[in-house]
Amino acid sequence: MSDTTQLPAFIGALDRASEWFGRTLAWLIIIMMLIQFAIVLLRYAFSVNSIFMQELVMYMHASVFMLAAAYTFRHDGHVRVDIFYRGMTPRRQALVNIVGIILLLIPVMVFVIASSLGYVVNAWSILETSPDHGGIPAVFLLKTMIPLFALLMIVQGVIELVRNGYVLTGRIAPSGTDDTHLQERV
Repeated sequence: MSDTTQLPAFIGALDRASEWFGRTLAWLIIIMMLIQFAIVLLRYAFSVNSIFMQELVMYMHASVFMLAAAYTFRHDGHVRVDIFYRGMTPRRQALVNIVGIILLLIPVMVFVIASSLGYVVNAWSILETSPDHGGIPAVFLLKTMIPLFALLMIVQGVIELVRNGYVLTGRIAPSGTDDTHLQERV
C-alpha cells in the first residue's frame, strides 16, 4: 500500500487503524484453530462434546470473515476479474476503483446496513441467545456483525476513494510502483 503519510491526517489515521484491526483479527485464526483442535481431541479421545466451544469457533470464523473484509479490501485481496484492469495505467485503475466504490461498493453496503438493521434490532430487543443448550448466549452480538461489516467496508471505501483520488491527481505514487507490490501481483 502507498504511504499513509501522504494522505490527509484523518484518512491516514483511519487507514492505520484499519491495518491494525485487520492484523489483530488475524490472531483469531490461530485461536480458532487451537479451539477446533481441542474440540476434535475432546470428542474423539475423551468422548466429550462442547456446544459452547463449537459455537465459539463459529463466532470467531464469522468475526474474521465479516470484520476483516475491509482489511482484505485495503490490501486488494478480494477476487477481481481484471482482464482489462491489469493492463490499464495506474491512473486509469484509480479511476475504475473510484467509480466502482461510488457506484457499487457504497450503495451495496448502505443496502446491507438498511436491510439488516431491523434484524439486528429484533435480536437485541430480546437479547437473542443460542437455540442449543450450553451454547453462547449472545446471538445478538453475532448478528451485529452484519451492519458492522458494512460500516467498516464503507469506511475503507472512503479511504480508498481518497487514496485513488490522490493517485488520479498525481499527489501520490500508485501503490503498484514499489517492487514489493509488483512481486505480490505476479
